Amino acid sequence: MKRARQVLLASAVLGAGAAVARKRLPRSTAEPRETAARWLTVTINRAPTDVMPGDTLPPPLDGLADRLEARVRPAPGDRGTELAVRLKDAPQAAATSLPARLAGQDPRQEVRAALREAKSLLETGEVMRPDTPPTTRETPGGKLIGMLARRSSGEGVL
Repeated sequence: MKRARQVLLASAVLGAGAAVARKRLPRSTAEPRETAARWLTVTINRAPTDVMPGDTLPPPLDGLADRLEARVRPAPGDRGTELAVRLKDAPQAAATSLPARLAGQDPRQEVRAALREAKSLLETGEVMRPDTPPTTRETPGGKLIGMLARRSSGEGVL
């Protein structure tokens, strides 16, 4: 009898937990195309007039200017300038799929990399790249770090 109550209680708890989890899952209201065309933003420690002088995008974003929308505004708390860009035409769903991103064919990857480089150029005057490994034979840890470094150029954190 005690075992039957435990089984009944356990199934009731699991059923209630599943119902709560199902109810709590957020449903995305954004269309996939809207998500693909979202703004990518970085905060740059410079004045707005330094970030976009004469309403021209800084290098290397200037090479993508015909494909981008851009906006500049002061960052909250007097902490520089926010530079936001997005593609004018949202890419097709196939171009932003996981296989396309892994193959480096997502057009947003180029925008992300250009935005990171623009931030670096405006703040330091140069784009920092990782040094080559000091050894000629790559270790397993070095292979992992190398893979992550190559991957970060297209999908890294802004």
